[in-house]
Amino acid sequence: MKYFTSFGLLACAGSVLGHSTFQEMWSDGKDYASTCARLPLNNNPVTSVSTNDVRCNAGTKPVATLCNVTAGGNVIIEMHAQPGDRKCSNLAIGGNHYGPVMAYMSKVSDATTNVGDGSWFKVAEDGYNTATKKWGTDLLNDNCGKRSFKVPANIAPGNYLLRAEAIALHAAQSSGGAQLYMTCFQINVSGSGTANPAGVKFPGAYKATDPGILINIYNTITNYVIPGPAVYTG
Repeated sequence: MKYFTSFGLLACAGSVLGHSTFQEMWSDGKDYASTCARLPLNNNPVTSVSTNDVRCNAGTKPVATLCNVTAGGNVIIEMHAQPGDRKCSNLAIGGNHYGPVMAYMSKVSDATTNVGDGSWFKVAEDGYNTATKKWGTDLLNDNCGKRSFKVPANIAPGNYLLRAEAIALHAAQSSGGAQLYMTCFQINVSGSGTANPAGVKFPGAYKATDPGILINIYNTITNYVIPGPAVYTG
């Protein structure tokens, strides 16, 4: 990441530029585009970690379609700034919107109706690399908005919600300044596993005072603490 002295000015500029949404997903090489995504109504962030909006974004509704995923298989979540714009020449998330990227899953009886009030376990995360000085959002930009991860091989088959999230920290030096961008995808997992991993609830998983939420990223960072639980690998 780049460092600046006038972080207040940049935070202000970043509040206008760089808003983005997770829009598409892939499963084992198949591009499902946005067919199973509960697309956000706009690209504005959620700024309160204590509201139900932190589950699947504000005002989103279930869709009729499920994307098929295999336990142990590969999933890609994809973020872009504008609806339908998948051009790699455009930043996935710009405007100094530096921060972590995470993915969660929640086992549900019916992903086409569930509101996301169940238990969520984390399946992927990228925080801040002190050696490269890159954030998870930098990695999205380096990879055309894509973040791939392996679905835990031992989880039970059935319907799940997949929650893709990026947290922009350019204005997070004050409470409520962190900007959360999330989208829920509706998926059906096939496999023979039996595990139902313990998880966290949204809201509840994050606090406004968590060190990974309330932070001045323009100071030297020696150890960034990614919000939420540890990644479940199976």
